[in-house]
Amino acid sequence: SNYFPEILLFLTKIRQLSVREDNCDPKCSAISEISMESEKNYQVRKNIHAESYTLHLSAQENTQHEECGYYMWRQKFRVKPENRVDKRADIDEYVITLAFPHGQRLARGKRILPGVYAFLPTEILTNFPFIIQADFLLASSRETILVDSMWNKGILECVPSAFLNAFVALVKSRADYPAMSLPSMFNFLPVHPSHVPFLEPLRCVIKEKVLAEDIMPCESYTLQKMFCKPGEVGRLKPDFWAILRKAQEAGVDLKNLSAHGTYIVSCHFDKSIYDNVFSFLDVKGVSAEWYAKCIEGSNLADELPEDLYIELLHFVATNWDSLLSARMKSIPLLKYVDSYGVSSFWSISRAGQSSDRLCISQKFIQWLVNWNQEFPSCKQFFLPLSTHRALFKFSKYDFLVNWLRNCVNVQVVSVYSYGLNIAKSLDSDRRSIVAFAHFLYHSFKISHIENKYFLIELCRSMPIINIYGKVVKTKNIVLVPAKGSKWVRLMGTNPWKDEKYTVLAADYMSSANFARNTTPDGQLLKFLTEHLPVLDVPSVDPPDASFPTVSSPLTVDNALLLLEWLQNLKSRGVKLPAKFVDCISKGNWLMTSADYRSPSESFMSSAEWTGLLQIGSSFVDIPIIDQQFYQNKLRLYNEELKAIGVRFEFNEASVYIGSHLMSIAESNMLTRDNVYSLLQLIRFLQESNLPTGALVDSVSSGEWMKSTLGYRSPANCIIYDSDWAVASCISILPFLDVQFYGENILDYQPELELLGVLVGFEDDYIVVIDNFEFSSNAISSEATVLILKCLRYVSPCDDFITKLKDIKWIKTNVGFCVPSKSFLIEPEWECLLKVFDEVPLIDLGFYGGVISLYKEELKKTGLIAGHMEASNALADLFKQMVSKSSLTKANVLALLASYRQLKSHEPSPMKLFNCLRDEKWLHTSHGFRSPSDAILFDESWWLLSPIASLPFIDDGDSCYGL
Repeated sequence: SNYFPEILLFLTKIRQLSVREDNCDPKCSAISEISMESEKNYQVRKNIHAESYTLHLSAQENTQHEECGYYMWRQKFRVKPENRVDKRADIDEYVITLAFPHGQRLARGKRILPGVYAFLPTEILTNFPFIIQADFLLASSRETILVDSMWNKGILECVPSAFLNAFVALVKSRADYPAMSLPSMFNFLPVHPSHVPFLEPLRCVIKEKVLAEDIMPCESYTLQKMFCKPGEVGRLKPDFWAILRKAQEAGVDLKNLSAHGTYIVSCHFDKSIYDNVFSFLDVKGVSAEWYAKCIEGSNLADELPEDLYIELLHFVATNWDSLLSARMKSIPLLKYVDSYGVSSFWSISRAGQSSDRLCISQKFIQWLVNWNQEFPSCKQFFLPLSTHRALFKFSKYDFLVNWLRNCVNVQVVSVYSYGLNIAKSLDSDRRSIVAFAHFLYHSFKISHIENKYFLIELCRSMPIINIYGKVVKTKNIVLVPAKGSKWVRLMGTNPWKDEKYTVLAADYMSSANFARNTTPDGQLLKFLTEHLPVLDVPSVDPPDASFPTVSSPLTVDNALLLLEWLQNLKSRGVKLPAKFVDCISKGNWLMTSADYRSPSESFMSSAEWTGLLQIGSSFVDIPIIDQQFYQNKLRLYNEELKAIGVRFEFNEASVYIGSHLMSIAESNMLTRDNVYSLLQLIRFLQESNLPTGALVDSVSSGEWMKSTLGYRSPANCIIYDSDWAVASCISILPFLDVQFYGENILDYQPELELLGVLVGFEDDYIVVIDNFEFSSNAISSEATVLILKCLRYVSPCDDFITKLKDIKWIKTNVGFCVPSKSFLIEPEWECLLKVFDEVPLIDLGFYGGVISLYKEELKKTGLIAGHMEASNALADLFKQMVSKSSLTKANVLALLASYRQLKSHEPSPMKLFNCLRDEKWLHTSHGFRSPSDAILFDESWWLLSPIASLPFIDDGDSCYGL
């Protein structure tokens, strides 16, 4: 039951063997049959005393059938003297047979098979994939060989050589063997350690011999097989093998695959199932440098079809950490289309460090590639279109794109982001800058720029060429090219030059062809006008500057364009600059009835102006805008005309007429007819129920009206009538010069009165005061009362009062006196007049009782009219008479009589009475004494008079005696 079918391999004279096995249980009994089916491929190698052949064994046990072919190698080796033993003294050669099973060994169901035979199997389990047969000296049990036997050692020392020769024959002997069959031969290598320690040195020697042999099949991509030492070959990553396989199928020449410093193991051999073999032979994978050399040396980036090129990039990306090397970074791996439309290559190093950028785009790639040729300074380059297509079809697109972005610095761009980069890179090349504007136009036209916001941003970042051919990157306001522009037509020059406004070059108006796209005339400018924006009148904001064309007549079209501009500015809420408005409002460009005038001098008329124009035109040319000249379109711009000074109101025209008249008056050229025309105009306005206030106000302050005192303002003129007769006696008044104007002037009294001329004396006291001129010959009681009325009704009038205080205009009983010397006293006090001679009392007979009504006004001028004032004045007169000793007996008696009469009267002249008590006015024997110091003599004083000298009042008949 322990026999092994492989025993026939080494019992060469037996071709078939049958074995019957009997058991107590008939069911367990078995009949086995082993036979040698064939023997072929017999070869003899005399130079090494070896022969080889292939045996085919089959085993039949009951119904189970097994087959296996064995490559047999038998070789003779001379026995070295040191290995001779007595038991084999007559043997000079070892005969060593190695059996290499092709397939599953015949095992009869046994899991453990012997690896060493000495014609019959031993129980040595070698763990080798081949069988060793030799004339070993065995232990008595035949289970194992004698390890210490020199004979056996000699055999074992020859086994590695026999194995190497057999192995080389297996691998190399048949040139017609397909390359794919060779790798299986390497399964005969003892890659696993032996279970038997004494066989391990044998395994190591086998390894050394194999390592020294050109035995490894290499990939040559030719019919010629190539073998190298294991230490000279390298393995490739499976993904790279897949790329090479597809490349070969696509016709890529890979014959120089092993010309990059390392031989490459055959693609049939370089499989994971042979990992143990490669580990045993110390075969490693190739270095990162080799991949770089292979890709560059085999020109794979250029030769591979696009789908394989993308797989190649994916291979590099997937293995980036292990492939990362200076060599890999420097090879021309990355495809791009240069500025001339030619496909070329970049290295990863250049893509990552240079200012140039490699770009990809998910959409519109052909569009971007074509346009990119127009921007040589942009330093952005795209993968070729075919490469893009292959990239976007690639199943692992996201991974590869992320690697390109993060590790290779490739940019994923849209038309928008590409445009932003282009705008930043444009330098001084005029063609490229203009081309970029065309790029935006065409891209937006065919919806390659979907978002209008993106378009606006691109336009803002776009440099432009100005009218002088200079590049402008920082734009404030951009104007359309001068040629054919409205702003040049209107203004003739560029008034924005100091405000950093940019005028586009004419290039933007012309048709052009860029990137095989044609732009018709004017279309680019129309596009920029909408989206940059490029502005023209009336859309542009005005300059804070003047422009010369408005200083002379404007054509109808230009005038309407200017007004349209102003209307546009107003609708946008733009504040008009001062200089801009000033030059427009003061320039003589508006066609009027009085030739071209400035807006500030012009009027826009309406139907109600007819009469005004008919009358006013007789003495003044009113500059009415010629609406018919402007095709009756000016009414559309009423607000704009008002803003620049054109006057629309009837009152304003009236003011203009009045102002014109005043200017004539200033040069003394205002005629009598002009005045009559003015009055007729005022009458017409009133009759037409039109306002006259503005006209009147404009002329009322001028000194143009002829009066008897010269030219005065209407308000300072008076139409003479009887009411002014009294006033004219005391004032020099400016009466309207009727003699100059003629009596007909009086027919216009309502109009004159409207102008301010005084018609009739209606308490115009201030006029009297202002023109007061005193003449004693002209003073009448009526004139005096008029003066007093002036004092009553005009306040303040201090200057007038001062003037009255100094003149003799009060009629008294002693003639005309100044007010301060005149008296107006109560009738009860008239008794005092007998005391004081020639006191100037107001002549009531002259004035009548009306004068008493103006006592307060008289007092303002200094006239003595109050009780206290009269008392004080009489006291002063009394003192003067006392001091001059001019009191006569009659005066004294009259004074005493007045005292008697007034002492109980209220009011009484108290100050005068006080003076009577205090002053020395009584004549006594001792001279003048005060009443308290004087004695009125009577009988009671007789006794004393002889003995005392007393001041008795003089009662004699002298002038002083009482």
